[in-house]
Amino acid sequence: MKTFMDKDFLLDTKTAVELFHGTAETLPIIDYHCHIPPAEIAENRRFNNLTELWLGGDHYKWRAMRTCGVPEQLITGDSPAYEKFAAYAKCMPYLIGNPLYHWTHLELRRYFGCDLILSEKTAEKIWELTSEKLSSPNMSVKNIIKQSNVETLCTTDDPADTLEYHSLIARDASFGTRVLPAFRPDKAFNAGSKGYAVYLEKLGAVSGIKISDIDSLFCALEKRIDFFDQFGCRTSDHALDGFDCFVRPSAATLSAAFSRALASDGGISHREALEIKAAVMSFLAGEYKKRGWVMQLHIGTYRNANSEAYSMLGPDTGYDCIGVTDIAAVTGLLDHINTSTGLPRTIVYSVDPTKDAAIGTMLGVFQDSGDGYPKIMQGSAWWFNDTLDGMRRQMTSLAGLSAIGKFNGMLTDSRSFTSYPRHEYFRRIFCGMIGKWADEGLVPDDTEALSRVTADVCYYNTKNFFGF
Repeated sequence: MKTFMDKDFLLDTKTAVELFHGTAETLPIIDYHCHIPPAEIAENRRFNNLTELWLGGDHYKWRAMRTCGVPEQLITGDSPAYEKFAAYAKCMPYLIGNPLYHWTHLELRRYFGCDLILSEKTAEKIWELTSEKLSSPNMSVKNIIKQSNVETLCTTDDPADTLEYHSLIARDASFGTRVLPAFRPDKAFNAGSKGYAVYLEKLGAVSGIKISDIDSLFCALEKRIDFFDQFGCRTSDHALDGFDCFVRPSAATLSAAFSRALASDGGISHREALEIKAAVMSFLAGEYKKRGWVMQLHIGTYRNANSEAYSMLGPDTGYDCIGVTDIAAVTGLLDHINTSTGLPRTIVYSVDPTKDAAIGTMLGVFQDSGDGYPKIMQGSAWWFNDTLDGMRRQMTSLAGLSAIGKFNGMLTDSRSFTSYPRHEYFRRIFCGMIGKWADEGLVPDDTEALSRVTADVCYYNTKNFFGF
């Protein structure tokens, strides 16, 4: 029986061991999509305990705790910090097979030098050990990022954000990691959502443009894109939730639909909302293309599915699930963008794993960059799919239908500063997969060639695709 999480964890062949330890392990991390707050980087936040570090905003853990029957008071309530941590520790033995089990123990080992297995029995000892470690200045946010070998990270920022914290971070010459904003304009194109008019008033104020029609919205967004570009922004991100149909924008109906959205504060039909979304997305994509930005599309999430919980706790609290993923609608949108403004480099992620093959075939439809990198690529196994089997399944599908050697690898998509071992987890899985193929004779046993592919997928493809 193999030892749990030894140095060759997930590396089952000689080739896999060589690829990981010889190539992937020491490569820098480019985390091009995450949700960590830039304010906490600028202020170099310190954490008092694991509850603050792990449980403060991690809805992965919250869902697991609810599934294990933990009372909400011990999850998002005001119970004492240790009681919350002890409740999570008590859940851990039941989470074998869940990526949380591996992530938790990787983080304990990488940041705290602790090889104890988290459980009800070990909770107190781990709490004391980690609290002592967290009291050291070496465990401030900036030092965690440094020791994680993070070269570049991109936060997620609304167009109306001032980016003041990015400015503060950039002025710290002692901090070598580049922290760049990523443009997240969902609120600007979700015209069917309550609060739309209020948001556009805010966007108009920060851009200095009164938004009264679709053209003035475009002007305001262009000004904010220019502002983000000054801060080194290289990418945008969009959640295409509920995108079940592509409605081609029409000059005859678009203006009236937008006016109704403003007047009713989002009270328009689903079809009208989709038409406005397609028009705004097309405009944005053209602006991204002009500036060489990458456009990221996250599709297929059904958010806030539990209306009672949403009314009590708000969004991003663990009540989202897999929803509609209409690849034909997404393809129609991409085709419209391609013919009207031209597609920028694009990454498409689906929360629905059954759509991996459809996305894999869609990629080939829009490839025309001619510069050695794809115009469009599938993103890494996202959200509910970043499991051991989910990552293997997504990469196997991509390899069979596209070009795995051009893949952009992993991102954390996380709100936690100790989530960077997810990149190690991915790299071990990738090396294990390639090593297995070599062991089975499916690819040549050429360590040099396989090492080159490994380095590209784990680091260089991302660096070159985004232009970091």
